[in-house]
Amino acid sequence: MERKEYEWVKENREVLLDFCSKMDPKDFTCEMGFGWQSVRDTLVHVANCYHGWLGSFILLKTKEPITPRENIPTIGIEEIRTLFEQADAYVYEVLESFSQKMDESIVQPIPWRESTEEISMTPRKLFMHTVTHEYHHKGQIMAMVRQLGYEPPNTDVLGTRE
Repeated sequence: MERKEYEWVKENREVLLDFCSKMDPKDFTCEMGFGWQSVRDTLVHVANCYHGWLGSFILLKTKEPITPRENIPTIGIEEIRTLFEQADAYVYEVLESFSQKMDESIVQPIPWRESTEEISMTPRKLFMHTVTHEYHHKGQIMAMVRQLGYEPPNTDVLGTRE
């Protein structure tokens, strides 16, 4: 997966975020009893994954990539869009800066954790993890909105532009 495929991920995400922006705010934050509880909380979690693994572990841009739980209730759809815009910047920087090193292991502690235990991961694996993680949670969001009575949009990659 490279830049073109990631553009499809962004296109799908934009469809989802546009849909979420039209949801009743009470539904957007309604705790559903699974996953990250609400659509909002799940979207923040997904963005945090990009910030953590790409922005913090690979790029060393931040030591605090995870939105503190106590801040999540104040986050709206526009702030979520901003989190994803920064995530996109991390993706593009990883793809550019590591284009010839995607399979070279990075061995270091996880920057946002207190443990000094080192792990070994390649940029390719972490990039793939962040994308598959997003799609996993997108499926949970689709289930949540169905349970709330909405007809979710098509966010399948097959529906994207060529």
